[in-house]
Amino acid sequence: MRIAVLGTGTVGRTIATKLVDLGHEVTMGSRSSDSEALRDWLKDAGEAAGGGSFADAAAAAELVFNCTAGGASLDALAAAGADNLAGKILVDVANPLDFSHGMPPTLTVCNDDSLGERIQAAVPQAKVVKALNTVNAEVMVAPEKVGGDHALFICGNDDTAKSETTALLESFGWPGRRVIDLGDISAARGMEMYLPLWLRLMGSLETPEFNIEVHKA
Repeated sequence: MRIAVLGTGTVGRTIATKLVDLGHEVTMGSRSSDSEALRDWLKDAGEAAGGGSFADAAAAAELVFNCTAGGASLDALAAAGADNLAGKILVDVANPLDFSHGMPPTLTVCNDDSLGERIQAAVPQAKVVKALNTVNAEVMVAPEKVGGDHALFICGNDDTAKSETTALLESFGWPGRRVIDLGDISAARGMEMYLPLWLRLMGSLETPEFNIEVHKA
């Protein structure tokens, strides 16, 4: 599959590398098509990897990952171009975190709105699926790092898009039974509001490589 990964940070590089390893044709998108981070990733990424601007990456892709910083996501997707995203699954991994006042960060949007919903409103012809934002980058692509039957959450308005995203997550190592569909894109509110708790847990556990299990009676 031709996949675009927008964002050259740790999450973007980790997901892009995993996708290349799985045999996908991956184009990493950056604000600058000649950024140092993009060049560094391409050095070791292999022949199935490419790079360019956000628009270059989105235009060539069948599926797009938004791995940009949450505060920059809407601008990055605008730069990618609504026409380049129309009709495509857009997996949103970003969190609306504001680090301007130090740690712990606050959320720039919460309660009755979410970044996921704002992205869906900004690119209404895309099929936005919120996923992977509740675990750190290494656990995203290697869930076996965490023992137990831990859970991953997704949400979005398009059931087919969620099914296809779940299949891709299974190739990352997430059994389908662990992927819990929370419903439409408004469920991104809860997924994003989990981040303050996740950050506190990371500090208490002294590691980012953890997750939660969900049990029902």
